[in-house]
Amino acid sequence: MEKEIILSLDIFGTAIFAATGAIKGVRRRLDIFGVTVLACCVGVGGGITRDAILGAVPAAALQNWSYLGVSIAVALIIFFSVRFWMKLRNIIQICDAVGLGVFTAIGAAKGMSFEVSFIGILLCGVITAIGGGIIRDILVREIPVVLRSDFYATASLLGGTVYYCLAVSNTNWFLNFLITSTFVFSIRFLAMHYKLQLPEAHVSLKKFFPPSELQKK
Repeated sequence: MEKEIILSLDIFGTAIFAATGAIKGVRRRLDIFGVTVLACCVGVGGGITRDAILGAVPAAALQNWSYLGVSIAVALIIFFSVRFWMKLRNIIQICDAVGLGVFTAIGAAKGMSFEVSFIGILLCGVITAIGGGIIRDILVREIPVVLRSDFYATASLLGGTVYYCLAVSNTNWFLNFLITSTFVFSIRFLAMHYKLQLPEAHVSLKKFFPPSELQKK
């Protein structure tokens, strides 16, 4: 029963993240193959990267066809009905926050099952949650969103900490999962609602480089 519930939540998160990848592909005017590739990268990229680091091979996404199948299906649906989905931008962002919470909890749980350290558990949660998005942004030649003062990876790190604290307290696994997912979602939602961001670098380069060198760069 536990495995079935976790699998269902994992597939849900995969579908949500795949949707964000497909929408990014449409905005960058990619063809149907490019849109599908981005959807798959976001949907399963983080999980595959996590499993590769843990040595959990073959990766879960390669053992169960549902992950890639859902990603491809979502990509095709969005490609052929993009005008409808563009009107639901706010809903997509909210669902993305839900997916962030789900993937953080799943990644942290996977790291704990492999008995890695506290830092390892945090990284497993973060890599699962943001790894696919980083791959997506690199493919379309953008600086990854998580590196541009967006309160995204930070929410995942805090969520991983919550998961670890609850797990060592022997909390029920489902309650642990639910609390962690809700916590990450709440932080991400509040950050979007109040436009909270991490501090950006505003140091003037002119203090360190003459104008001639800046032009070369």
